[in-house]
Amino acid sequence: MSFKDKSVLVIGMGISGISAINYLHSEGAKVSVFDTKKEKELDKSLESLEGIPAKYFLARKTMDLSGIDLVVKSPGVPPYAKIIKDAREKGIEIISDIELAYRVSASKNIIAITGSNGKTTTSYMVGDTFLKGNLPSFLVGNVGVGILGKIKEVRKDDILVVESSSFQLEDTINFKPKVSLILNISPDHLDWHGSYEDYINAKKKIFKNQDKDDYTVLNYDDKITRKFSKEVSSKLIWFSTNTKLDKGIYLEDNNIIINIDEKIRLMSVGDLKVIGKHNLENVLGSIGIFYAMGLDIKIIKEGLSGFKGVEHRLEYVGEKRKRKFYNDSKGTNPDASIKAIAAIDGPIILLAGGYDKNSDFGDFIESFGSKVKSLILFGDTREEIRKTALKFGFTNNYIVENMKEAVTLAYDLSHEGDNILLSPACASWGMYRNFEERGKDFKNEVVNLGEEWNGK
Repeated sequence: MSFKDKSVLVIGMGISGISAINYLHSEGAKVSVFDTKKEKELDKSLESLEGIPAKYFLARKTMDLSGIDLVVKSPGVPPYAKIIKDAREKGIEIISDIELAYRVSASKNIIAITGSNGKTTTSYMVGDTFLKGNLPSFLVGNVGVGILGKIKEVRKDDILVVESSSFQLEDTINFKPKVSLILNISPDHLDWHGSYEDYINAKKKIFKNQDKDDYTVLNYDDKITRKFSKEVSSKLIWFSTNTKLDKGIYLEDNNIIINIDEKIRLMSVGDLKVIGKHNLENVLGSIGIFYAMGLDIKIIKEGLSGFKGVEHRLEYVGEKRKRKFYNDSKGTNPDASIKAIAAIDGPIILLAGGYDKNSDFGDFIESFGSKVKSLILFGDTREEIRKTALKFGFTNNYIVENMKEAVTLAYDLSHEGDNILLSPACASWGMYRNFEERGKDFKNEVVNLGEEWNGK
């Protein structure tokens, strides 16, 4: 696919946008860049692109699209944005970075991982295992490394592990992974997609183009993904943490079983370092990928038993006076935080709140049971969550202005044996640039509690 002298518009100057700009320029494209942010808000991005003769259109809602041959849209740009609507009306093809990478990649050994929750942890789990097995691979996509930033290094037999968000999948056309994994589906990003149905349809694009030579790995326990089997044209691998499957990957007597061509006792659940039922889903889903790729059992066991988890995802921060602190800043929707609460043994003081994505917090509050002792709230959603909590009879709620107040109050309310958990059930926007910044702030404030700190 040649981009020589083609006029390509990149919309959005995030990680994927910058990777796209660099790649397209290197291929001889005439690159234009559009972003609604002002120049001063994009200082670092513009600095990284110094020397690239692109035309910049900043701090506006749309632009003249005359002569544009192709639009590469960054994941964060919603489909209802004025610039996107104008491009569609003009019949200009709009694609995501993973679609562009698929079209130009030397390797089609692509593993695509998605799900409402767990996709980052699973992507790292898979990527780490390949590396430990000395298999040539790249971990890219929605994990901090834009896929187009690595695509020129990819050789024919290399493996691409691609964390794929619904935002990226939305604008795919030909994208066809060798192995696709959908971990779970729950309401998320409805403000971006417009409806739950549209969100689900975006997720399904991960297997839309697969055929009999490919594999699709699905969660049997998830009511929505179980229905996808009727639409899958590839070889289907089920996994379940609840059901002993006739064929698939499941648990038996606290052991992980692979029962597809033959029954194999892989390892004990106790050999894993990650905690929580949701992480067991991640592990079983990753095993589906390993089986599809023909990995040796020894490599799988070594990879999974050595995996310690990912920062900001139920990360154990440390202990002070027999109070344990956990950073689950990646809990950006109610379902993710429900799973974090379920994973922790013992009483919890919970820190929550943030950007309003039109989520329903009923199930979130109901999941507290007798586990959550106190709820400390901040951000745009604090009053909405508090209102829901009172509706469900949970009255031990506190409103604070920032993370410092939240951590200090949580510690003051706590007793020996308590767990202080940051799992916001909301996005970070409004208070922070991203969930990583929020998680780091939490960890800093925990350390600032001072004396007798036994953290890492």
